[in-house]
Amino acid sequence: MIIIRRSIAVLLGLLAALTPLGIPPASADEPTSEPPKVELVLDVSGSMRANDIDGRSRIAVAQQAFHEVVDALPDETQLGIRVLGATYPGDDKKIGCQDTQQIVPVGPVNREQAKAAIAGLRPTGFTPVGLALRGAAQDLGTGGTTRRIVLITDGEDTCAPPDPCEVARELAAQGTHLVVDTLGLAPDEKVRKQLVCIASATGGTYTSANSVEQLSGRIRQLVDRANDTYTATPALVTGAGECGNAPILAPGVYSDREKFQEHRYYRIPVRADQELRASVSVALDRPLNRDYGVLLRATATDGRELVRGTDAGSGRTDVLSTGLRWSASEPDEPTEEPSEEPAEGTTLVVPTPTVCLVVGNSFSGQNTSAQVPGMPVELTIDVVDFSPAPSSPGLGRGWVLLLLLTVAGLLTGLVTGWLTRWWVATWREN
Repeated sequence: MIIIRRSIAVLLGLLAALTPLGIPPASADEPTSEPPKVELVLDVSGSMRANDIDGRSRIAVAQQAFHEVVDALPDETQLGIRVLGATYPGDDKKIGCQDTQQIVPVGPVNREQAKAAIAGLRPTGFTPVGLALRGAAQDLGTGGTTRRIVLITDGEDTCAPPDPCEVARELAAQGTHLVVDTLGLAPDEKVRKQLVCIASATGGTYTSANSVEQLSGRIRQLVDRANDTYTATPALVTGAGECGNAPILAPGVYSDREKFQEHRYYRIPVRADQELRASVSVALDRPLNRDYGVLLRATATDGRELVRGTDAGSGRTDVLSTGLRWSASEPDEPTEEPSEEPAEGTTLVVPTPTVCLVVGNSFSGQNTSAQVPGMPVELTIDVVDFSPAPSSPGLGRGWVLLLLLTVAGLLTGLVTGWLTRWWVATWREN
């Protein structure tokens, strides 16, 4: 019986891992999601003339990558393009540091218009990254779902103030559901630190790109991530270092951050007649050593492991996910009563047993990888009525088919044997 239960638990964990992770439970009255909104922000400053990417200029590589991405965009994606340093060729810094324009408004993709606008760009002036980020945020407007800015640049801001890192923090503090992902085209440590700071402040990711393939592939990934938006932004939560003082979470979507090789605990009230379904996704936003993984476990409050998740091989290289499902199978499961209200405003008035979710990782960073802030973590939790696994359906009417196949096999064998004997006898007579 124990082996059967464990097998069922493993199977349910696998099924949970294979379902789309990071998406909140659907309901009949759930509002329709807004279309994905993305704005690509391209640095067209003078340094983009450098010929150091596969023997081509940085701007030529960026233009080709943009063309490939525009051709591959899903029809439902609303795209905008903003540039910086594209029009003022002079030396007056005061004028040059105001040089940022939106050349394609955010909306349904007009591929020919977008590619024509990109093809006409020529590296020109200064690098007002902070001002461009503010402009891009205004271009995307407000809404109930996460919107993305993808910043592609080869240099640090030459126009601060405003400092682009402070602008990113300012945008994050406004609660505008805005994520900034950054792509660096130059192997410069100052540029890398600035772009990591911008991305980290908004929950985005940083990547360096050294070829057309890397750049176009990464932009496509980031644009595709805009499709994974929610009708509600994930609630911020901070996991604890042990189960006893972990935050109590109601069903919903949460975001947190986790350092390398850290474990974070969360408590979930789950009654004996309910089933817990949980998944976690971690954004790989910095260089990591190989052979890493994410582990999601459900434990009792005394530390006994109830079930662990199964890695979900989604094929994506920028996110690592795992999920699990668990329901009480013994009458003597722990019955700790929560002493505080669950997050997201849900009030549970009936004392309910508590399960601890533990998110752990085996990440180790390369020499250039920062520990702080931690890796972006997204946790999805659902608690539903328990549905026992169905018993084996048996063969049912399959017995009839099996019987027919058996009779057919016997008859075929008899006929074949009779024909063989007749043929041998005839051959000997001749």
